[in-house]
Amino acid sequence: MATTKWAVDPMHSEVQFKVKHLMITTVTGYFQTFNVEAETADETFTSASKVTFTADVNSISTNNEQRDTHLKSADFFDAETHGQIKFEGTTYERVSDDDYLLHGDLTIKGITKPVTVNVEFGGIVVDPYGQTKAGFTVTGKISRKEFGLTWNAVTEAGSVVVSDEIKLQAEIQLVKQA
Repeated sequence: MATTKWAVDPMHSEVQFKVKHLMITTVTGYFQTFNVEAETADETFTSASKVTFTADVNSISTNNEQRDTHLKSADFFDAETHGQIKFEGTTYERVSDDDYLLHGDLTIKGITKPVTVNVEFGGIVVDPYGQTKAGFTVTGKISRKEFGLTWNAVTEAGSVVVSDEIKLQAEIQLVKQA
């Protein structure tokens, strides 16, 4: 059975995360280097047999060099030892017309846990250059502590500095491979 292969269009995709800081504001970060590959039975994206996402931990950016360095350190991602985050999709489940759940295994800092993310399918179009493209908005939440990202501090008033919950958001555009 022939499959359709898709690869990320990095110029039209982004991967970000959000975390509460001091429980009063949200800090946004991005992975500037990442990859997404998918295989489908056809071009409709109603099913996917394979979805793989990887992100280079050293490409993390929160628009603050000192914070980025701390996030890459052993206190958080330990980029020197665990330079890559990986998600391998296992099931792509249709919920309604354009809404899906993508179940899979997420590996951060050498720890693998099952994770489910929401996928909003934006559709498929042929761009002005003749390329077939598919668009998706991916959202989800994870507990950073479940992946060994346990560093924290407490303010004088007893508030935690960094929340456990990490919100994930990605805008992904895939290109059909010839």
